[in-house]
Amino acid sequence: MFSSSLSLLPPPCLICFVQAKIQESCERGVNLQDTRWEGYADWRNRPALKGRHGGIFAASFVLVVEVLENLAYLANASNLVMYLSKYMHLSPSKSANNVTNFMGTAFLLALLGGFLSDAFFTTYHIYLISAFIEFLGLIILTIQAWAPSLKPPKCSPSASSIPCEEVRGGKAAMLFMGLYLVALGIGGIKGSLPTHGAEQFDENTPQGRKQRSTFFNYFVFSLSFGALIAVTFVVWIEDNKGWEWGFAISTIAILLSIPIFLAGSTFYRNKIPFGSPLTTICKVLVAAMLNSSCVSRSPSNAIANLTTSPSYRTQTSKEAEENAKQSGQGGDEIPTKSLKFINRAVENKPAYPALECSVQQVEEVKIVLKILPIFACTIILNCCLAQLSTFSVEQAATMNTKLGSLKIPPASLPVFPVVFIMILAPVYDHFIIPFARRLTKTETGISQLQRIGIGLFLSIIAMAVAALVEIKRKRVALANNSGLLDSNNPLPITIFWIALQYLFLGSADLFTLAGLLEFFFTEAPSSMRSLATSLCWASLAMGYYLSSVIVSIVNNVTEKSGNKPWLSGHTINGYRLDRFYWLVCVLSVLNFMHYLFWAMRYKYRSVGSTK
Repeated sequence: MFSSSLSLLPPPCLICFVQAKIQESCERGVNLQDTRWEGYADWRNRPALKGRHGGIFAASFVLVVEVLENLAYLANASNLVMYLSKYMHLSPSKSANNVTNFMGTAFLLALLGGFLSDAFFTTYHIYLISAFIEFLGLIILTIQAWAPSLKPPKCSPSASSIPCEEVRGGKAAMLFMGLYLVALGIGGIKGSLPTHGAEQFDENTPQGRKQRSTFFNYFVFSLSFGALIAVTFVVWIEDNKGWEWGFAISTIAILLSIPIFLAGSTFYRNKIPFGSPLTTICKVLVAAMLNSSCVSRSPSNAIANLTTSPSYRTQTSKEAEENAKQSGQGGDEIPTKSLKFINRAVENKPAYPALECSVQQVEEVKIVLKILPIFACTIILNCCLAQLSTFSVEQAATMNTKLGSLKIPPASLPVFPVVFIMILAPVYDHFIIPFARRLTKTETGISQLQRIGIGLFLSIIAMAVAALVEIKRKRVALANNSGLLDSNNPLPITIFWIALQYLFLGSADLFTLAGLLEFFFTEAPSSMRSLATSLCWASLAMGYYLSSVIVSIVNNVTEKSGNKPWLSGHTINGYRLDRFYWLVCVLSVLNFMHYLFWAMRYKYRSVGSTK
């Protein structure tokens, strides 16, 4: 009877019929434990069901949303230094520092988004809240760009009769309130959206893990696609039609992303928060310090799921305790050999009852501590990337930006690495990785740490190229006419020379970002994945902040030596940018050696990853 009724239904009705039968079974009290995703819920906080929630289709909504989200962010960030200098009348160094501080804050706030996703809310809710906050910030910036009374009066930098008035007072307050509301929204989105997409895949199967790896590659592809629209179409609008139109497009983009994200609500599986991961980390570290009188036990690798777990799943403390009780081995758990000082948290009776820790919690904290050196080694790379949105844009503005009859806006230079990433990402996923899997006979083909290492090496080449291009640019100015150094006229050198450093740094970003996202998500404990994935963006933040710090240190040191500061003045032509780039190149070499030290000693905790 049941099968005959199915045959009479068209495919759409068939799906509805099956779903209705499942719901009917639930209402009758049928045990559907085997069909549920353990630890996951749907958007209405009901148990997530296998075959109905998660998978590639659910993750595809995240990829579309990422296109719009990154379009809204990068449309402004890539050209913001020009907006601050031309319309808000800040000096080049102040504009560069404000941009790096804005970007640094946005990415650092990703830690807040990741923390809230793991501790209290789901990634689903954090995205919606953050997108709305970014929308409010963009509305403020759009209104200010539209109303002349809310900006400093127009002026001409070359005409002494009309001095430029730097933005101040209420106008400055409005500017920075809008910028940092946008930064808060970006942080929440970056801290939740990648994890939300990655959580849609079943990590207990090789196919699910491969699909998740593909998702991270295409997440970077989507990010780049949004960037392509931002640095071409939107930047052209900003330069030719006005910044008010650019801000308006960004506002519309982030607004559109919300209903698109909501359209996938019935397909998402949302990870249920397990409480504050920071509380667990702090409790274990404090307990380890206070329990100084250790009673040592024979160390072993008793917790198998934290070393080579075929399930690719890290249990929470509660789950581990329940499993231990069921197996009758709860009292025999012994912490692993690594990072023995952390074992003090469980080897003695706690100094205070509130500091009682489980072995599972200790091992989770060890994992976090082990990935921190890898995180630290990517900060210098992101310091290099900071130059793409600051000094490199100002360099390009002094060069010949014409391509035939077409004039290329300096802020559109990132189109070169973006297009390269969009070509390389599918090639990497569909050709390079399958070949590497056959060659190495491993599930990943190229490990996450190898990808990160390739990115760090490419950043060294990029900074060396940047220094050589700057030397050539200055030589052209001096060879033609010394007056060109202080002139606003473009130098007789094509903008495509600058494209070389963009190409290498863009390639470095592809390898490093995709590798980092997958590495942190895969290696982190299940209860800390959003926070761990946010470390990718925190690394970007620290790179931008470090860029500002290095600029300040370089200026102070060079000024104290009796010379003109390398990076000061009202025009980029007076800077010693070539020396600054060589300095960053040397720092990148030292950082790469530091990375190799840690990467060669790192042991993956999961069988799907190989060193």
